[in-house]
Amino acid sequence: MNFRRDRQREEPEINLIPFIDVLLVVLIFLMVSTTYSKFTELQITLPTADAEKVQERPFEINVTIDAKGNYTVNNVPVAFHSVAGLAEDLRNAARSGPNGQPATDPVVIVNADQFAMHQMVINVLEAARVAGYDKLTFAAQTGGQK
Repeated sequence: MNFRRDRQREEPEINLIPFIDVLLVVLIFLMVSTTYSKFTELQITLPTADAEKVQERPFEINVTIDAKGNYTVNNVPVAFHSVAGLAEDLRNAARSGPNGQPATDPVVIVNADQFAMHQMVINVLEAARVAGYDKLTFAAQTGGQK
């Protein structure tokens, strides 16, 4: 073993030429494979509107139930005797459809007062089922008296 200190250490030599060669190859690859443009355009399909088409709104049968237990069908008071009788009133309301033509598939809208009994709403649902109307919508009125 030689532990002498009088010998000078040589500084490591760094050769940058291979590093520069690799950087040039990468730069050339990027220049060849990349396309550059001044403006980038997005292809956007904008929605269009046609004012001539009028969507037909389905015929509505409004059934209103107040807090006192009264039914009205299209603002005409109806006396409730049975579900079948209420179903017949719904059919009569559908017969006087738009433009005097019978409505084929009306929407039954149930407007119930917040203090109306649940059984009254169930009676309307059952009457709509008996009448053959399967489109139902519900609305709530909050200004009724108890």
